[in-house]
Amino acid sequence: MRPERYNMREAEAKWRKAWSEAGVFRTLNADPRPKYYVLEMFPYPSGRIHMGHVRNYAMGDVVARFRRARGFNVLHPMGWDAFGMPAENAAMKNNTHPAAWTYANIDSMRAQLQSMGLSLDWSREIATCDPSYYRHQQKLFLDFLAAGLVARKKSKVNWDPVDHTVLANEQVIDGRGWRSGAVVEQRELTQWFLRITDFSEDLLSSLDRLERWPEKVRLMQRNWIGRSEGLMVRFVIDPASVGALEGEPGTNELEIYTTRPDTLFGAKFMAIAPDHPLAAAAARHDPKLQAFIEECRRVGTSVAAIETAEKKGYDIGLRVFHPFDPEWRLPVYVANFILMDYGTGAIFGCPAHDQRDLDFVNVYGLGATPVVCPPDVDPATFTVNTVAYDGDGVMINSRFLDGMTIEAAKEEVARRLEAVTIGNAPQARRQVNFKLRDWGISRQRYWGCPIPVIHCEDCGVVPVPETDLPVRLPEDVTFDQPGNPLDRHPTWKHVACPRCGKPARRETDTMDTFVDSSWYFVRFTDPTNETAPTDPAVANHWLPVDQYIGGIEHAILHLLYSRFFTRAMRKCGHVGIDEPFAGLFTQGMVVHETYRDGCGQWVAPNEVQIDAEGGARRAIMIDTGEPVEIGPVEKMSKSKHNTVDPDEIIETYGADTARWFMLSDSPPERDVIWTEAGVQGAYKQTQRLWRLVCEIERVVGPERPARPQAFGEEAKRIRQVAHAALARIEDEIEKLRFNVCIAQIYEFANALSSAVGAIDAAPVADDLAYAFAEAGDILVHCFAPMMPHLAEECWEVLGHDGFVSGSPWPEADRGLIVSDSVTYVVQVNGKKRGELTLPREAGNPAIESSALALDAVARAMDNKPVRKVIIVPNRIVNVVV
Repeated sequence: MRPERYNMREAEAKWRKAWSEAGVFRTLNADPRPKYYVLEMFPYPSGRIHMGHVRNYAMGDVVARFRRARGFNVLHPMGWDAFGMPAENAAMKNNTHPAAWTYANIDSMRAQLQSMGLSLDWSREIATCDPSYYRHQQKLFLDFLAAGLVARKKSKVNWDPVDHTVLANEQVIDGRGWRSGAVVEQRELTQWFLRITDFSEDLLSSLDRLERWPEKVRLMQRNWIGRSEGLMVRFVIDPASVGALEGEPGTNELEIYTTRPDTLFGAKFMAIAPDHPLAAAAARHDPKLQAFIEECRRVGTSVAAIETAEKKGYDIGLRVFHPFDPEWRLPVYVANFILMDYGTGAIFGCPAHDQRDLDFVNVYGLGATPVVCPPDVDPATFTVNTVAYDGDGVMINSRFLDGMTIEAAKEEVARRLEAVTIGNAPQARRQVNFKLRDWGISRQRYWGCPIPVIHCEDCGVVPVPETDLPVRLPEDVTFDQPGNPLDRHPTWKHVACPRCGKPARRETDTMDTFVDSSWYFVRFTDPTNETAPTDPAVANHWLPVDQYIGGIEHAILHLLYSRFFTRAMRKCGHVGIDEPFAGLFTQGMVVHETYRDGCGQWVAPNEVQIDAEGGARRAIMIDTGEPVEIGPVEKMSKSKHNTVDPDEIIETYGADTARWFMLSDSPPERDVIWTEAGVQGAYKQTQRLWRLVCEIERVVGPERPARPQAFGEEAKRIRQVAHAALARIEDEIEKLRFNVCIAQIYEFANALSSAVGAIDAAPVADDLAYAFAEAGDILVHCFAPMMPHLAEECWEVLGHDGFVSGSPWPEADRGLIVSDSVTYVVQVNGKKRGELTLPREAGNPAIESSALALDAVARAMDNKPVRKVIIVPNRIVNVVV
């Protein structure tokens, strides 16, 4: 007698042990089956998984299990993005070593992930902080250096004066360091860069080939790369305005890059970046300007920080001639919203058609003259005051450009200025620019991959010999004072020059952790290779990743850097492809209600009891009964205490229930709202499926029935239901529409349950027993990718040997699911007017007459004669009048 309730604790532990002992999910590179590589973005080992991990890895596991069942050799690995500042923070706080903290966290999170029943090949596990991994990363750096893909140059960075380190833009919060709280400074440091700009055009144009990427991600990358076609224009500086700058370099002309040369007649000022050479020259003669530049440097280096800062400028006294009017002179400002690393670090400001320029002139009273008039607006009355107009229109207030379109005006300005010569060169030239900048990878931190170069006073920068790799991090470091421990280590940085043998020093900067994650998907293909980062033949077999899954927050940097890294590896002979991810899916977040107590403090969901429903819902503290304020639904975060511990959920309801709820509650690209009621509902469905399978086993009996010669009507109906469900479910998994897939499983289970419930007594007829047995097998296969432990237990109940995880996906009999009727979309002149359901065998005359008889069609025809009727078989009827 089967137990009434499914014991998820016993079953899940039992099947995880069985899978592990049998090596069910271990992947062999030499397997002759077609390959399928599914990968979720690997986690940072913070110590605990969260519900976002559960959702992310459950999605990937469904794909992996489904593809494995469909006959593919599936690569589904796991690893750890293990370098980074949190480990150093923990070292300072807990007086421990970053490695000890990191590996302890990995052990904890590995156990948590394994409890989810993920079909991962743990034999390929990697950690980016392991010397066996970063040794090969150092080899790649040296190969890139030899190929000209690495540069060392000065760069403006965010500098934390307390922690003595460079901060990423994301680590600057309101102008202060995220950890120290110190006011961040802009400093110019010599940094290592990867020359991603060498591939700007290719990275941009290749986005069109990534058809299985979300369009929003491709758009974000296009905007980040930022290709623009514009004009480089030389503005002559009025010699009469040079004054104290006489003799300083760069005081003859000011060169700017613009994508809007059509708006030149709306120009009101010139602006240069605070670190523009002309600004530095002027500051040598003006202490107030120098103070203004220092103030600008206290703003973060990110575009967002600069764009949102209050627009400020300093008139340095220079004036430039307008290129079309020698009587028109424009003032030159140093402005805090101009970036030196885009274009030339200088602009002309046209406030009527650029919002930041308008914000600037409204502070300094320079006015705004519109030169583009919107369609259907009277030019005589069109003005711009607080909102710039950046739309289409015709040129106004622009002399010889008046009446032209924007594109025609751009062409006319370019043509005229290209014909003017200043000195020995034209005043303007056409140019393509990119916003994308080279990737600065230097970090003044300990817990990162050492950059494998040595600095020698005689030889300069010397690559570490490949035979000396890996350059290991020293273990005897201290974190009792700010700054990079590698800088103050007594011995590690001191080394003999590999070329001349004289005393030299190691590079103490370590690599940006984005480097670690920019090639890990390649390493997974051959993780035990000791002689090279990978075997090109093996990498070329597995890559690109067929399905990559992760958060939208990685849409730009991680994905763009990985695309660059793959190209760089191809250039150096490590792989033969250029795009790492053929398919990309970005899942939504897991969100939860927020709660505050009477003192305004955040309260965790497990401390709160919710009473009633709908508008009567109220919350109280479980311990005290005090009322709790129910706040908005927000992303789960520790700061707002609205997190749910996956361990508690798995312990209470089981891993399958957690997976089922995460996959069923909403479309996978949207946020999922975690609710206790939702997970309880998923648990009930788990038990319901268990009872249904047990009922099927009772009806079928202990022996697997043979296929009969013929099927009666009821058996045929059950088989039709099962095969139709199978076809729909596999189609939905293919599309990653897991919530729709689960809805189909519910519908299938309901139909089976009704059919089983109609059986009064055993034994049943052979044809019916076969139909139920087949339907039971199909049902278990359908939910196996989502609830693998339950599926194995049910597979065993149904009398099968071996694992359902290793069993082939059943083949849907499409002949069983052909409907006797067809629904046609009926159109009039190509516009839908209704639908028409007819027998499949209906001929064209019957289809035509039925379509013309529809009231909606008659109304749309409006008594006009029929010119012709176009019938697309089994799909569309189009009446042309």
